[in-house]
Amino acid sequence: MAHHGWLSCLLALFLLVNASVAFYLPGVAPHNYKKGDQVPLYVNSLTPIVSSNSQLKSVISYDYYYDPFHFCQPEGGPEKQSESLGSILFGDRIFNSPFQINMMEDVECKLLCTTSINKEDAEFMAERVKENYAINWLIDGLPAARQRTDERGEENKQTFYGIGFELGYMQGTNAHINNHYHIEIMYHTREEDNYRVVGVLVFPQSINNQLASGQLSCSGNGNGGQEFKYDGKDTITYTYRVAWKESTTPWATRWDNYLHIFDPSIHWFSLVNSIVIVLFLTGMVAMILLRALHKDISRYNAVDAQEDVQEDYGWKLVHGDVFRPPTRSMFLAVLVGNGAQLVAMAGVTLVFAVLGFLSPSNRGSLATVMVILFMVFGSIAGFVSARVYKMNGGEAWKVNVALTAVLFPGVILGELFGLNFFLIASHSSGAVPFGSMIAVLALWCLISLPLSVIGSYFGFRKPRIEHPVRTNQIPRQIPDQPFYLRTVPSVMMGGLLPFGAIFIELYFIMNSIWFHRIYYGLGFLFLVYSVLILTCAEITILMCYFHLCNEDYHWSWRAFFTSGASGLYVFLYSALYYFTKLDIGSFTGTVLYFGYSAIISVLVTVMTGAVGYVSTLIFLQRIFASIKVD
Repeated sequence: MAHHGWLSCLLALFLLVNASVAFYLPGVAPHNYKKGDQVPLYVNSLTPIVSSNSQLKSVISYDYYYDPFHFCQPEGGPEKQSESLGSILFGDRIFNSPFQINMMEDVECKLLCTTSINKEDAEFMAERVKENYAINWLIDGLPAARQRTDERGEENKQTFYGIGFELGYMQGTNAHINNHYHIEIMYHTREEDNYRVVGVLVFPQSINNQLASGQLSCSGNGNGGQEFKYDGKDTITYTYRVAWKESTTPWATRWDNYLHIFDPSIHWFSLVNSIVIVLFLTGMVAMILLRALHKDISRYNAVDAQEDVQEDYGWKLVHGDVFRPPTRSMFLAVLVGNGAQLVAMAGVTLVFAVLGFLSPSNRGSLATVMVILFMVFGSIAGFVSARVYKMNGGEAWKVNVALTAVLFPGVILGELFGLNFFLIASHSSGAVPFGSMIAVLALWCLISLPLSVIGSYFGFRKPRIEHPVRTNQIPRQIPDQPFYLRTVPSVMMGGLLPFGAIFIELYFIMNSIWFHRIYYGLGFLFLVYSVLILTCAEITILMCYFHLCNEDYHWSWRAFFTSGASGLYVFLYSALYYFTKLDIGSFTGTVLYFGYSAIISVLVTVMTGAVGYVSTLIFLQRIFASIKVD
């Protein structure tokens, strides 16, 4: 117990230190400017977006200063800004810029630079325009946005801030580049000569801003847009305007304009409907189990029980085989341990998010916390894996310790690194730098591996979990099962209900990932996560009860895959999403999409499978401890 208390204190201190550095509640750390103070504009990666009535055409992001774009650079070259690990892993690449912006000082028309573009680079830029790429800027931590209208609202068409603005636009088959930026910055007056930035809008234009006289014009004077000619002599002149507008929006609520729910009535209805249905079904499952089991146990323990009781209720007949160690118990223990690690990571991350520590203004904080907690909770993986393996009579404890610490995290990291080579080959900014890859490996080696070994040590030191009934030496023959209770049909049926608990929220999460929208319904997500855990436990217990009543005692792997099959449905849903919502033409984009979808599906499978196995084990321990066995 002393060791556990020491580890708990260390973990609490570690999270507290990180909270003071990496987290802050919205509204706690504003930046005040005086009139004339420089307000830096930072540039981020270019990402594909969805324009009106179109589908996403790419999943690859590019550095703002990637050579073929020929964007204007600051004096002395761009300087990379420090970012959190999560921000880097999610593809943020933030640099300074040549824009000169000062608080409350309007700029009418200012030249950034004039750049010449060769034919190959002009074709590259035109292709990115065709794929609806957007430019992403940051001013005082706020993303530059376009003011957009949600056309899907039937009555009141709501306006909101859509992150990023178009690189250009297509007019027929001709690509036009947006080379003039009208930057509108909203500020809030806190007190005299004390101002805060509360909104950033950019209105991009494509104009021919070089007049015949050689002078500069930010209006274009009706000379048409800046169209690519692909003759090797394309010249683009970049200009900008800055306008400051006072706003009544306080700093603490400045993100509200960016947080928009498309079709909120459908979102709410679907979410509430899904939760109500799942809660109703799980309530029915619990009621059936409680009533049936109570009746079973009462009859088994009745003094005047008839001789044919066992023929009517089959689950008692397998008491001598139900706790027989499963095949490949080592692998099962490892998966259950890593699943418990994922359950703890997801739960604690959502608690932090619901409490408001993971604000969208703190870029990458959510991913950073997930990575750190996954590493720290390696101790849970080792402990649970060791307990399950020892319970099933395993003796190769060194192999169990090694596989728990290395196998699952190694497979996930290996696939991520493999996909990273596709990003590198496509010159994407989403490619994780070599230094960050080494940092992740170092975190794994210095935090996750030792903690996993420590967890295994404590798990093997504890006494073996004793079963309430003895196991027979000779296995009982299993009768033929009806079709719906055979392995594949029962597993597929069991995985459908947990997937039904999350598929509505999964849609919004996937929109956030692939369409680069801010997901902020973390309270709803925590509720859905809780319903998912409850559903996995109850549907797995119910299916196990049906199998035991048919004298099929091979429950261990089936329990894992019954709830774990929800991960397969997640992957199938990802495939449906790909064909209905995306229009990715490149091989690399397709590999990346399905590669990341496969990783997410495997994580869901292992996490939900562990919940199903542990809940079924507890259920069996309880019911067989409640009956009298001669």
